[in-house]
Amino acid sequence: MKELYIKQKVFSLSEKFTIKDQQEQDVYYVEGSFFKIPKTFSIMNTTRDEVALVTKKVLSFLPKFFVEVNGREVLTIKKEFSFFKARYTIDAADIEVQGNWWDMDFQVLQQGEVIGKVTKEWFSWGDSYKVQILNEEMEAIIIAIVVAIDCVKADEASSSSSATI
Repeated sequence: MKELYIKQKVFSLSEKFTIKDQQEQDVYYVEGSFFKIPKTFSIMNTTRDEVALVTKKVLSFLPKFFVEVNGREVLTIKKEFSFFKARYTIDAADIEVQGNWWDMDFQVLQQGEVIGKVTKEWFSWGDSYKVQILNEEMEAIIIAIVVAIDCVKADEASSSSSATI
């Protein structure tokens, strides 16, 4: 099992952050497209090769995000129409997310087997997540799922705060 830690800076305008291992060594770099359409997040390894890409669909009635790993689309996250609580679905071949992913406490399963676990670290400045990788072959996909879900949450929070102004 491998543990990774994602720590985002609260006031980062550049939308760049790193993913570290247990020894606090950088393992991945994430760069968001600031003021670019479509909005994307590129996930790169230590040699700065892109291993995954999260893209927000443009001109969609409800938010929709595509996740590519190694140039191949592996899943889609989309908001469902709901009057009360925000609901999202994740469409992927053999990949499922169970748990409270809105609060970032969930498991990632492939064909019913747990391949990763995500928990939010509550007593930290900014958003921090502990990601346990149980199947290291699926590491890039699991990291991309966490980044995509966090992006969905950030978009939802920004749209709800702008609606109250």
